[in-house]
Formats: sequence, C-alpha cells, structure tokens
Amino acid sequence: MSIQEAQEELIEEFALFEDWMEKYEYIIDLGKDLAPIDEANRMEENLVKGCQSQVWLAADFDGNQLTFQADSDAIITKGIVSMVTRVLSGHTPQEIVDAELFFVDQIGLKEHLSPTRSNGLVSMIKKIKAYALAYSMA
Repeated sequence: MSIQEAQEELIEEFALFEDWMEKYEYIIDLGKDLAPIDEANRMEENLVKGCQSQVWLAADFDGNQLTFQADSDAIITKGIVSMVTRVLSGHTPQEIVDAELFFVDQIGLKEHLSPTRSNGLVSMIKKIKAYALAYSMA
C-alpha cells in the first residue's frame, strides 16, 4: 500500500464518525492497537523533542524500507503517533522524504488538537522525515 493509499484509508475510516468525540475514541483505539515498542528503544535519543507527552520513535532500516516503532505515555498522543507510523512505515526513505501528509488536514485533526498536541504532531513528522533523510543519503 502506498503512502497516499494509507492516508486515503485513514480518511475513509474517519469519515464513518459523525462527531469529534467518536473520532477521539477511535484515535484512542488506534493507540491501544499500536504494537509495543522494544524496551531497548525507550532511550533518550528516541524521544521526540517538542511533544508535551513522552513519545518514543525508533526507526529500523532493512536496506530498502524504513519501519517505525513508537509509543507514548499519553493515550491520545499514542493514537496520533500510531496513525503517523501506520502511514509512513514500510516505505523507502525517499518515499517518506517526498510524502505530503494530507490526511492530517482532511480528517480535521489539526484543528481539533490543542496547540501543544499539534506541535507534538509536527515534531513526530519532522523526526520521521529526519530519519528518512538520513537513510536516503546513506
């Protein structure tokens, strides 16, 4: 599934909900479904700076594709990082660098997040893009 297709799938899923309470509940469910991060990856260098909550984000490169593991100590933030890693995991570093993340605006997430969560989301995306950029130059 391409990054664009993964985003379109998320947009379709969120279209099923009529109000933002239901959408927040779904974000929380997505966080609960997030695969646990390896304890070894809960290290300082994997913390996302700029998030009010603690968010760990680790990248694994198999020589072709990047996959991400993530976790957070805050339940909604965990759901948000789950969506971001779902869209961007399993792609080449260049695909991730070039990706335009339109799902955030199309599901209305940006306008329904507090400024601190919104900044955290931007920080998560920046960290993933930084990993991708580093591996694209390797």
